[in-house]
Amino acid sequence: MLNEFTRTELLLGEEAMARLSAARVAVFGIGGVGSFAAEALARAGVGALDLFDDDKVCLTNINRQLIATHKTIGQKKVEVMRERILDINPKCIVTAHECFYGADNAEEYDLSVYDYIVDAIDTVSSKLLLIERAFQANVPVISCMGAGNKLDPTRFTVADIYATSVCPLARVMRRELKKRGIPALKVVYSTEEAIQPQETEELKRGSRRAVPGSVSFVPPVAGFILASEVVKDLIARPARGEEKSES
Repeated sequence: MLNEFTRTELLLGEEAMARLSAARVAVFGIGGVGSFAAEALARAGVGALDLFDDDKVCLTNINRQLIATHKTIGQKKVEVMRERILDINPKCIVTAHECFYGADNAEEYDLSVYDYIVDAIDTVSSKLLLIERAFQANVPVISCMGAGNKLDPTRFTVADIYATSVCPLARVMRRELKKRGIPALKVVYSTEEAIQPQETEELKRGSRRAVPGSVSFVPPVAGFILASEVVKDLIARPARGEEKSES
C-alpha cells in the first residue's frame, strides 16, 4: 500500500524503514540548521522526534529558517515545528520542549532515551554540555559547527571534530572537548573562510554581541547533511526499542 514513505522505501528497503520508524531522535536548536534537520528526519520516516528550543520566531529568521514566515512571527519555534511535522507524518510522536538547554536544567532530561542526538545549538557552553552528557549516556550525537557568515554551501563536509580546520567554532570545540576527555565527535563543518559581516546601526543597537550574517541557501544544507548522517547511522543498526524486543 502506498504511504508517505513509499519512495524512500524504494531506496532504503522495508527493514531500514522499520528501524527509522522505531527510532527516537532529539534535535537541539530549531533554527536555520535545526529546523531543516528536523523536517528531513520527519520526511525520512523517523518515528519520534523531540524538539528543543526556547525561542520564538522573529522577523530576522525569515531569510533562513524553515518555520519562519510572517504568519508565524511571535510563535514558539518548537510548536510551529511540531505542527509542521505532524502535517507531514501524523503518526510521528513529536515532543516539544520549550527550553534553553543548559546547566540549570540538563538534569531534567534523560538523554539515554534517544537513539540519536542532533546538536544544532549556537551557544558553545550548551553545545559542550549536551555533547558531554550524550557521551556519558552512550548516545550518538552529531554536531553542527558554524554556518553563519558563509556563502558556499558546497564547502560543508562531515568529519571528526579533531580533523576539522578553518572553522573558528570547531577550533574552540576541539580545545574544550579535549579538556573534557571526549575522544571523538562527528561534526558537519565548512571549510569556507568566514566572511566579515557588514554591521548596521540598527543591529548594533539591538544586540549585545556580534550578529552573524546568513543567507537562505547555506544553513539548510548543513541541516540536511546532519539528517542524512543520522538516517544512515540509524539504519545501520537497530533502534533501542528494537534491540530490547529482540533480546
